[in-house]
Amino acid sequence: MALIDVVKCDMVDGEICRKFPSEELKIGTQLVVYPSQTAFFVKGGVICDAFTAGTYTVKTENIPILNNIINLPFGGDTPFTAEIWFVNGIAKLDMPWGTPLPIQIEDPKYKIIVPVRAHGQYGLRVSDPRTFLETLVGNMHSFATDKIEQYYKGRIITCLNAIIAQQIIERQVSVLDINTQLMSLSNECNVLLNQQLARYGVEIIEFSIMSINVPQDDESVIRLKKAKDLAARLTIAGRDVYQMERSFDVLEKAAANEGVGGQMVAMGAGLGVGAGVGNAIGCIAGNMISTNSCLPPPIAQQKTYYLYINGNQIPNQTIEQIVGYIRSGEANGDTLAWTVGMSQWVCLHTIPEIACYLSQPIPPPINL
Repeated sequence: MALIDVVKCDMVDGEICRKFPSEELKIGTQLVVYPSQTAFFVKGGVICDAFTAGTYTVKTENIPILNNIINLPFGGDTPFTAEIWFVNGIAKLDMPWGTPLPIQIEDPKYKIIVPVRAHGQYGLRVSDPRTFLETLVGNMHSFATDKIEQYYKGRIITCLNAIIAQQIIERQVSVLDINTQLMSLSNECNVLLNQQLARYGVEIIEFSIMSINVPQDDESVIRLKKAKDLAARLTIAGRDVYQMERSFDVLEKAAANEGVGGQMVAMGAGLGVGAGVGNAIGCIAGNMISTNSCLPPPIAQQKTYYLYINGNQIPNQTIEQIVGYIRSGEANGDTLAWTVGMSQWVCLHTIPEIACYLSQPIPPPINL
């Protein structure tokens, strides 16, 4: 087989790792490594020297690890055999994921176990090319993102099952409301997944949960929705009112039964439930009385009048203020007044609560 003069790798879209097809090399071979790539010499399953982006002439000086294995002579175009692997560091985005089977999670708020599914997407890139090559490639000649997806799918889903369940429990958020926290939950999953996958030399980027959902027709989900509805009603109406509503529901169902047997059941149920309703109403009324007895009575609003003095209407005058006008001589029994409920202006002496002040003698001023 002819010795290779130039070694380079033009990867296709989505390809992460590829082995150069020939192992017949020589001292003086040109090695071309494109940006974002890392090239490795491999001999006997041992990863030797690494080369980042650039163009290199293979010499014994720049392949010291490989040279220690094969002991190349200095100078000349000495042939040798070795594998050359190229690892692509460009991130691959828009990789979908989803839970193949529902995750059984106990709703932390209502304590009902429900099946939960989730799906989304993530990006992947090689963060440590040497570790990636050591742990994943093996005897394959290339490694594309579809194989990455197959290899990691089980690990990612296993991690996600535990992470999503743990996060829902820690946050104490109902499964029915968890979609309000998808962004923070996605960020948390991104961190925890990378802790698990770092030993493979890869990194998850832009991990996102697009939806966490439950089957709407599942019996446990229906029970969960009823529990949430009940909690909302108790919060809004109060427990006593809800119990009274339930009692009325029972009475209505009993009354709807047909036949003599149904009538007897309805009568019996009605008597028992009616007592329960009475008790419930009594409790509510008692609570209201007990509560209201601790409150002061409302303050009566003072009645005000309009006065007509010296051609001017003076609004919102209390009786005390009107008496002040009388004592100052600005008003008398013939002064006109009006208030809400009157059909026309009347004289002050016709208003009983003011007339009594007109008949009282006004003491003369004190001469000092």
